[in-house]
Amino acid sequence: MPNTLEAKFKNLRTWNISMAILHAVQGVAMLALSSKFALPVTAAFLHFDTATQKLTPVLSTLAELRIGPLVAGFLFLSSVAHFLVSMPGIYEWYVGNLQKGMNLARWIEYSFSSSLMIVIIAMLVGIYDIATIICLFGVNAMMILFGWMMEVHNQTTSKTDWTAFIFGSIAGIIPWIVIGIYLFGPTDKAPTFVYWIYLSIFLFFNCFEINMILQYKKIGKWTDYLYGEKTYLVLSLVAKSLLAWQVFAGTLRPV
Repeated sequence: MPNTLEAKFKNLRTWNISMAILHAVQGVAMLALSSKFALPVTAAFLHFDTATQKLTPVLSTLAELRIGPLVAGFLFLSSVAHFLVSMPGIYEWYVGNLQKGMNLARWIEYSFSSSLMIVIIAMLVGIYDIATIICLFGVNAMMILFGWMMEVHNQTTSKTDWTAFIFGSIAGIIPWIVIGIYLFGPTDKAPTFVYWIYLSIFLFFNCFEINMILQYKKIGKWTDYLYGEKTYLVLSLVAKSLLAWQVFAGTLRPV
């Protein structure tokens, strides 16, 4: 490995360690400072109504989920992922993938952390049904895994194939449409901070797509795949921090 390239990877290792610390510190702060604010997870199971002689859905609360630990959860997921790719053994695997123009560790972590972020945003607008929550988590995770396929598939193409990117974009917009129906539908207006969360995190999620486009189009500094990798690191930190502290300011501050 040329010295200049080796220096770039060492610098990227330092970046990952720094990102791990920044995420972990925020996760600890979230656990320490957050109130016990919780939201319900519900289900409407069919029960036989002896009075009407019909099966009717009966709404029940399955659990009350504290939002503080959920927010800390996606911060800790990122922290663990960044620490892992900096460790001996895994670091070499990480570098080997980057040399091929892909980062599988990124997609594994995002599939969990960004999907948890989507679930939290959905619950803040009133989506409590367990089946809907699972579907939103799953569809968002599949969107992320299409990013994995984009990078793997294009290892074997002479020209960039955008099929996985397009399918991933289709999957990725679905949770935002569902959340938007609840946020902008004919209901009482949600708190202002929820609208800011929806707008800001939606924009940041799209910045990840733009970063991938710039990487594959090799525009400007993005001709170097590692520049795009650093951009992913910054976008991930900013998006997660922004969501965490917006949620904290809106619902988790101790009264």
